Amino acid sequence: MSISLLSLSSISGGLSRLLQGAFLLGLLLLLLKAAQFYLHRQWLLRALQQFPSPPSHWLYGHNHEVGRGLLLLEGQTWFQRRRMLTPAFHYDILKPYVRLMADSVKVMLDKWENLTDQDTPLEILGHMSMMTLDTMMKCAFSYQDRGLDRNTQSYLQAIGDMGNQLFSRMRNAFHQNDIIYRLTPTGRRVLHNCQLAHEHTDRVIQLRRTHLQEAGELEKVRGRKHLDFLDILLLAQVKRVSSLSDQDLRAEVDTFMFEGHDTTASGISWILYAMATHPDHQQRCREEIQSLLGDGASISWDHLDQMPYTTMCIKEALRLYPPVPGVGRELSKPIIFPDGRSLPKGIMVSLSFYALHHNPEVWPNPEVFDPSRFAPGSTRHSHAFLPFSAGSRNCIGKQFAMNEIKVAVALTLLRFELLPDPSRVPNPIARIVLKSSNGIHLRLRKLRSP
Repeated sequence: MSISLLSLSSISGGLSRLLQGAFLLGLLLLLLKAAQFYLHRQWLLRALQQFPSPPSHWLYGHNHEVGRGLLLLEGQTWFQRRRMLTPAFHYDILKPYVRLMADSVKVMLDKWENLTDQDTPLEILGHMSMMTLDTMMKCAFSYQDRGLDRNTQSYLQAIGDMGNQLFSRMRNAFHQNDIIYRLTPTGRRVLHNCQLAHEHTDRVIQLRRTHLQEAGELEKVRGRKHLDFLDILLLAQVKRVSSLSDQDLRAEVDTFMFEGHDTTASGISWILYAMATHPDHQQRCREEIQSLLGDGASISWDHLDQMPYTTMCIKEALRLYPPVPGVGRELSKPIIFPDGRSLPKGIMVSLSFYALHHNPEVWPNPEVFDPSRFAPGSTRHSHAFLPFSAGSRNCIGKQFAMNEIKVAVALTLLRFELLPDPSRVPNPIARIVLKSSNGIHLRLRKLRSP
């Protein structure tokens, strides 16, 4: 009995020492991680101390002041994917899209005529999101369904919710860890929305793939000189010209579907708001468009370069309300500024386009709506106006977006006079895409046909 008790005591003591050792090892690793975090933070503080900034919180730093950008791809992988997809935005591809864009805009405007009168303000951003997604589905993904089904509505709701939640996550230091975030109710909600978005994307990809296979069009696609966005991705998989997995293909479609509809919807909505609050400029644009298009029954690629004043107003509205308020960039090499200050390689820099566009040192009287800033012959720094970013990582679909904006603005001004809703002035809020905390409401007065 005593031997048995001794054995049990020995085993218990061994387990106790083992647990103590594991605890000490875990504590050591935790302390090591904390030391690494502290040293990295000190490195950041030393690098940034040359630059003026708001007071820093001892734990959050400036996390409550500035959100960090999201980088999906980088380095050689980004370069190869960018080069592969650039042909999808060739002029010969974009030209026939103008008719498809016009069709989607007209569907939205017909709905507006049935929904509103001049005394009932309409929240336009939601309608604009449906229109731009419909355009994106038709143009980039050859999805020819008329109207939007319930799955598409769920996708739009999921995307809107994710945009809000992801921005909140960036401002919460405790949510930066994926494991911790996924355990929170918000994190689980975001994961659910991601699943909804992925299901929508997978459905679009599979429909296109099945259509090509059943119609025997794959060989025709291979022989075409210019391919649309989704055809390029599907053909790259078939030809095995790159290591494009199903997950990679979905990621590219996810990215372009989100960026291509949400940013453009925001941009057009803010542009129409700017027109509504500046009726003289609105009327001048309308007269220009009427002289060019008449009743607007047909708008073509060639028309888009023949509306200079409308284009100036569009750019001025994009200056005041950039659809993407800012981006993040990780420095791939040290940078030295003209005044001698410097930043080291590896630091993440947040670039605020919104702040740049409202900077009085860059734009005199920046809060004034003045389209003449973009008149032919006007001079400014090439990087003073960045609605689509700049450099090698600028927006790959900027020409697509500008075409869609021009089509939407032109056809809208032919059908409606835009008036603001004084009781609900939009309040811009910083999100991944510029939104308004109280929506964008306009009064729409139907115009008589010319």
